[in-house]
Amino acid sequence: MLPFRSMINLFQHQQQALDETEGKNRVAYYLDMGLGKTFVGSEKALKLNSRVNLLVCQCSKVQDWIEHMTENYAMNHCWMIYDMTKKNEFDWFMKAAMEVDNPDRICGVINYELTFRRKILKTLSGFTLMLDESSLIQNENAKRSKFILGLKPDNVILLSGTPTGGKYEKLWSQCRLLGWNISKELFWKQYIETEWVEEDGFWRQKITGYKNVDRLKKKLAEYGAVFMTTADAGIDLPEKTMIPVKMPPAKEYWKFWRERVVSINTTTLQEFELDSAFWGSNEDAERELIGDTSLTRRLYARQLCGLYNPHRYKAFRELVESTEDRLIVFYNFTEEMERMKGIVKAMNRPVSILSGEVKDLGAYNFHSNSVTFIQYQAGAMGGNFQKANKIIYFSLPQGWELWEQSQKRIHRIGQNRPCFYYWMICPGTVEEDIYSTLQMRKDYNDELFRKYEEGHPEG
Repeated sequence: MLPFRSMINLFQHQQQALDETEGKNRVAYYLDMGLGKTFVGSEKALKLNSRVNLLVCQCSKVQDWIEHMTENYAMNHCWMIYDMTKKNEFDWFMKAAMEVDNPDRICGVINYELTFRRKILKTLSGFTLMLDESSLIQNENAKRSKFILGLKPDNVILLSGTPTGGKYEKLWSQCRLLGWNISKELFWKQYIETEWVEEDGFWRQKITGYKNVDRLKKKLAEYGAVFMTTADAGIDLPEKTMIPVKMPPAKEYWKFWRERVVSINTTTLQEFELDSAFWGSNEDAERELIGDTSLTRRLYARQLCGLYNPHRYKAFRELVESTEDRLIVFYNFTEEMERMKGIVKAMNRPVSILSGEVKDLGAYNFHSNSVTFIQYQAGAMGGNFQKANKIIYFSLPQGWELWEQSQKRIHRIGQNRPCFYYWMICPGTVEEDIYSTLQMRKDYNDELFRKYEEGHPEG
């Protein structure tokens, strides 16, 4: 089967990544966010020339990959593209894959969560497996990781902008897919420094650092891994400026913190509603927030800084009023987005939304004064939004990877203006501690919150 010739014009650094892995059938492209690993991965798949190709990605990225593959490869008659999240297309893909005499090259796109629930995928053979955001299989004990590690592809392509975040212990499962059959015990012994510490009466192994890192990267390169930063690619991106926007929390915050329970009246936020008809009567305006667990206490403390905080909506309105430029707004909760949308609509600004339920980017694409709301889980990890150069963080994520990747949505190849990031924060509250952990490239988890609770000041 003769390979199809690509119609894609690659950047020099993208071609370099392909050249470095020439002749290898198991590869990893750990390219910094914005360097176009999507094209590098799909071009490598084309070069490998398998008739059957299986692409696994995040649920929020399925449609992006379908569009990318359809536009750049289906239209050029390279592959037939199947959306394997749809039952009929999943069945068509599997039928075509099993037909030995079928000459059509096929590519199926499916998300991680569905993969391990489709046991029939284990019957595939002679195929190319491509994993987008391959760091998602870092926990070798998770169901999806076990399932993917149990597949039997001829070729493997791993794609990630942040494969480890500097945490090399998380690379082991990806090493296995690359064909490096080093045991986990030996991997840790050679590259991970640890010590035993006692916490809360229990002894556990704590990672204190790493060793032989240059040797590790050299070994990974032998197995087809390419590490490339923006600087390595010789690309100078515009300056980034981080601007804190400070305001007090909702007046109920400190009472809630002391007593773990508080009643709030959301009618104080009425001026920020989309319209009165949308929310109906005020029967549910009274809400009781009960922080009886560490999780609920953290959740409601965050919401009293953002979602239920009239000071935040006023600050948001002022930011939007200050510019006619395109704006990107990252948020966590649908309700806070609806209130912000009401503010923007009242200004007659066009609105786009990217969430788990909605993908409407028409206003972003066609209106220079548009405001685009992006839910972290739906859009922080991927997407090109360099038509904008300003991001507003209405509320902060709790994961550093979402935080860092979200910044790259505008700070990437094609951006020629300085980028500005406005992050909203209530000083002295749980938000300040969340921001500190994000700066340290840590997730704000239950353990960190427990330590925060112990030292939290009273308002």
